[in-house]
Amino acid sequence: MKTLSTITVCILIGGAALAQAPTSSRIPPLEQKPKGPPSFFVTSVGGGKGADLGGLEGADKHCQNLAQAAGIGNHTWRAYLSTQAEKGKKAINARDRIGKGPWFNAKGARIAANVGDLHGDTLEQARNGNLISKGSALNEKGEPVPGEGDKPNYHDVLTGSTTDGRAYKDTKYDHTCSNWTNSGTDGSAQLGHADRNSSSTSISWNSVHPSRGCSQENLISTGGNGLYYCFAAEAR
Repeated sequence: MKTLSTITVCILIGGAALAQAPTSSRIPPLEQKPKGPPSFFVTSVGGGKGADLGGLEGADKHCQNLAQAAGIGNHTWRAYLSTQAEKGKKAINARDRIGKGPWFNAKGARIAANVGDLHGDTLEQARNGNLISKGSALNEKGEPVPGEGDKPNYHDVLTGSTTDGRAYKDTKYDHTCSNWTNSGTDGSAQLGHADRNSSSTSISWNSVHPSRGCSQENLISTGGNGLYYCFAAEAR
């Protein structure tokens, strides 16, 4: 009985000590994901007539105007769009226009730490990857972009880019709807999928397939609405 009493007392004392111990000493703190001010969004509406965005200048201005209306205009916003070489002008890579990162969506969730992680430049960066998906690729208002399984489906996003975020080097095919100045049925634009992590869609956020043409009707019939990504170029 004495031994039993001793054990009982020890259990009671141990239990009391555990009950009085601060929660932080008993449960390891959960690792918190980085949070930050908005520096990435998908446009809520297209920036022009079909894929005619007024070139890169017009596309950037649309990003800036949407950000300003949403109360996040205190950045230099750039459209994630590449252009092809033409008439003596060099090609421009989308990845070179958007700063160094990190970037966060409208609700503060980190999308990518840097340009390398965004595009998976190295094996390690590919493992880190980016977190662009249907649940995180929000517009400037913090709303998700309708994607696979939704009606309508607007997951096609204009990029004009290869998977590594660069311009196409060939001059035989149009990958940018005449460098974002064409809204006709001719030509095409390379598209990414904003909902890349859904069950049966491509995993590429920036380069999946070309559009059927450059008009608004063409973009919608392909699976988009003339939307594109905007990044804060001076994000830190």
